[in-house]
Amino acid sequence: MDADSDVALDILITNVVCVFRTRCRLNLTKIALEGANVIHKRDVGKVLMKLRKPRILSFTTIWSSGKIICTGATSEEEAKFGTRRLARCLQKLGFQVIFVDFKVVNVLPVCNMPFEIRLPEFTKHNRPHASYELELHPAVCYPIVSKSYITDFSTGSITVTVPNVKAIATAVEQIYPFVFESKKEIL
Repeated sequence: MDADSDVALDILITNVVCVFRTRCRLNLTKIALEGANVIHKRDVGKVLMKLRKPRILSFTTIWSSGKIICTGATSEEEAKFGTRRLARCLQKLGFQVIFVDFKVVNVLPVCNMPFEIRLPEFTKHNRPHASYELELHPAVCYPIVSKSYITDFSTGSITVTVPNVKAIATAVEQIYPFVFESKKEIL
């Protein structure tokens, strides 16, 4: 199999991070006292809230300014649905929430290569961009384009961090030839 042949890779989106604003000030103490599944972090001025039904968003971070960061969705559609549901929960608590400025800021997919990767060789071939500190982290971090980077593990598992879903395929296509040349040979 050479690097130019078409290889079908399964890419699984594990997390979509998004932000939105409520266009109103939020009383964090009221949210903590009256909301469900809430942790109030007074020392840092935020509230963490978890939506149980549907389990789309793992956690949301809410600031009194009305900025909200949501994580845990597995698609942009799920993220938007979950954030709208959260905005509705805040409206039910009595806040004049207007759902604005929704934006996906990060997408984290995982891709498994059909081979293992020799990380020291990968790092050597891709200096100075690739960084590998085995004592700190068992993977190579490799930036590909602005706001995108790849984390390669020796097992062939690759975690991609990109700004949106459209950038996933491009990132994987860009890194594939580099990891292919550092693949472990099967004895």
